[in-house]
Amino acid sequence: MTAVVADTGSLIESRYAWLRLAASLAFMTLSSCGMYAIVVVLPAVQSEFAVDRAGASLPYTLTMIGFGIGGVVMGRVSDRFGVRVPLAIGSVTLGLGFVAAAHAPGLLSLSIIQGVLIGFLGTAGGFSPLIADASLWFNRRRGIAVAICASGNYLAGTVWPPIVQALAESWGWRSTYIGLGVFCLVTTLPLLAMFRIRAPLSDAGSAPAARPGPGGGSEQAAPRAGEAVRPGPAAGPVQPGSARPFGMPANLVMVLLCGAGVACCVAMSMPQVHIVAYCGDLGYGSAAGAQMLSLMLGFGIVSRLISGWVADRIGGLRTLLAGAVLQAVALSLYLPFDGLGALYVIAILFGLFQGGIVPSYALVVREYFPAAGSATRIALVINSTLLGMALGGWLSGSIFDLTGSYDAAFVNGIVWNLFTVLVAVVLLRRSRLGRQAPIAA
Repeated sequence: MTAVVADTGSLIESRYAWLRLAASLAFMTLSSCGMYAIVVVLPAVQSEFAVDRAGASLPYTLTMIGFGIGGVVMGRVSDRFGVRVPLAIGSVTLGLGFVAAAHAPGLLSLSIIQGVLIGFLGTAGGFSPLIADASLWFNRRRGIAVAICASGNYLAGTVWPPIVQALAESWGWRSTYIGLGVFCLVTTLPLLAMFRIRAPLSDAGSAPAARPGPGGGSEQAAPRAGEAVRPGPAAGPVQPGSARPFGMPANLVMVLLCGAGVACCVAMSMPQVHIVAYCGDLGYGSAAGAQMLSLMLGFGIVSRLISGWVADRIGGLRTLLAGAVLQAVALSLYLPFDGLGALYVIAILFGLFQGGIVPSYALVVREYFPAAGSATRIALVINSTLLGMALGGWLSGSIFDLTGSYDAAFVNGIVWNLFTVLVAVVLLRRSRLGRQAPIAA
């Protein structure tokens, strides 16, 4: 599969860039189906294989672990060969994975198929490589572009749960999986034609739009297509491409960001993974839980778009901090309220509050690190959030099995969330002290 190498500088923020972004949104919506389908069929899987709640959560857990590890691998593949290669791999393996999972004879085989074919290869191929690709095609509107692309993951969570729920009730979960596999394969393959051109990688040509910097000044504005790039005054003592973002070793910053990603998504996974089962336990039925999941992720799309707009003005780091604080607030609301109406309202609030967190990590990486190798770095950080989802999904199920209630699981999520807040505060404080403003990268 050969990518077209062209002078892409003039295509930044062009009509082609927006069409490519639309294709990215569509592809991610389709490729993210696997991580939500297994959540909806979790009660059916638990019943068929006669396992406890933690055991039934294993396919989802391995899907997210595979998703996280695979994202890093696919990020490296994208950096080396272009985004089209991981997309092609993901398209084929996702379709095959659904069909293979439908024929799984037991829970372990189902979990392995979910983890390898659907998570590691299928869904991972169409997630972080697309987010990194979107960040390279936009300068002044990078925040909203990344948010639109990342919204595909939540759009999938809005569209697929009610569809999978309805099909599973009529056909059974195995026949539903076969249908999903065929549909995803025939719809994702044609989209590959939109990604034949390799993305631009020039740091100078991908400078973020001018906005207030962390120290109160302004960052360098992005040049228009064809306009010469003029070096401006350094925003801080650390220059573009430095090994010390925030005045710290780059690897340490990556560890902190990855740790924050794990922590915030341990918290995020509690309602996203277990809301269907939670509603069933409360006597409201699985269908109500699937509706709440769709509402949660649907309003998460709104949150991601708003957060992208906000990030273009205040930066990714401040947006990350705001999202983490608001997520903790929303999660705490599950403790005193468990009425049906209240749960619908909380699902909406949770979606509105936490949707912008994950895309903010990509923006922080692009603002404080150079463009070269961005797909790998973004994959490392964003896919740490997927590992957090995997850990949180299993951990919440285990806490439920131990206590017979989800209350302790909600508290557990809030505690993990505080670590994300702490990391964001520390990095923001170091940025405000003038150790580094975002680079023109």
